[in-house]
Amino acid sequence: MHDDEIHIWHGSWAGGAGETHFAELLAAYAGPAAPRIARAEHGKPYFPAPFDTLGFSWSHSGDVAVLAVGRGPAGFQVGVDIETIRPRARALELSRRFFAASETAWLETLPSANRLAAFLALWTAKEAVLKAHGGGLSYGLHRVAFEIEGSRARPTDFDGEIAPAEAWQVHPLQLVDGTVAATAWRAGERSVRVFTSSL
Repeated sequence: MHDDEIHIWHGSWAGGAGETHFAELLAAYAGPAAPRIARAEHGKPYFPAPFDTLGFSWSHSGDVAVLAVGRGPAGFQVGVDIETIRPRARALELSRRFFAASETAWLETLPSANRLAAFLALWTAKEAVLKAHGGGLSYGLHRVAFEIEGSRARPTDFDGEIAPAEAWQVHPLQLVDGTVAATAWRAGERSVRVFTSSL
């Protein structure tokens, strides 16, 4: 893997077996001396130094799992999130409660038929950034605000240590029908390569 790439692996989710398979993939990236995967304060998996040049994140929804992997300077991190498309009657209510006011205002202007896809595009972009950062949902979904341009969520206003928004790259992922996914990292543009894995 080159330093200007993000690798995305996806396949069927099989509970704990999925995480075991991801750990095996990550060990292959890290090399024969790879340490055990550690967990940060909010549960983010990572490799301790000197293997912390390999950033990674995983997510699953329904029976689909996804792993994102990238290399960079010490402490480099990448985040990924996937969500299954299913009816969410409370999407607007969740947005009013947890999203930035500008995002909710935009969602309210959309036809109801388009609202769920837009909500999930925002949600997965936010989760991907927060997973890369390591703070998770406790950091606050409203503190990472986006605008949707076509199929992409463009970072517009990030608050606190996660700022500035322009330091982040966020890419939608077209992986499996019936899902919405995104990956994010704090660095320059990279190419995203997608692979299918037999979990």
